[in-house]
Amino acid sequence: MANVKLSYVSPVTLTLTSANLTSSATGGWQSDGQDNTTNLYLDALVQIVLAAVNTAPANNKAIYLYAFGADTGSNYTGTGAANASGTVGTLTFPDITANTPDCPLIGTVPYTTQNTAMNSSMFSIAQAFGGVLPPKYSLGMINYSGMTLSVTSIKITPVYLTVT
Repeated sequence: MANVKLSYVSPVTLTLTSANLTSSATGGWQSDGQDNTTNLYLDALVQIVLAAVNTAPANNKAIYLYAFGADTGSNYTGTGAANASGTVGTLTFPDITANTPDCPLIGTVPYTTQNTAMNSSMFSIAQAFGGVLPPKYSLGMINYSGMTLSVTSIKITPVYLTVT
């Protein structure tokens, strides 16, 4: 009798160009797009690792991670102020203190203690899209913690099922 089990692919480390954001309610970052049209993964888990920064928490005391989905083209979810492009770099969000971005929130990383390195929880991208990983996706991030980020890594671990 066959067994169906979860399997994990080796994590993909994202390019961090412009990821060390200052604290802002609008100034954000987006990752390169990830293409899921060939591998057809069921989910992808995201984790962010931040180095210790000796700045007191302020503002919302949090880093916000968002997901952008796309069909097989390059029409990624919009943010209201600017559309995600699937190309790593900066991205302007609507003011998160007054508006909800037009993309799903996948997780929040609290920043409550200064000078402490942080490993975020593992966040599911598929969960942000109702349980189905889009054909293409990318990540967005807003730092509204009071500190300037020192991002060590952002990794995505794809997930699939295997029959043994």
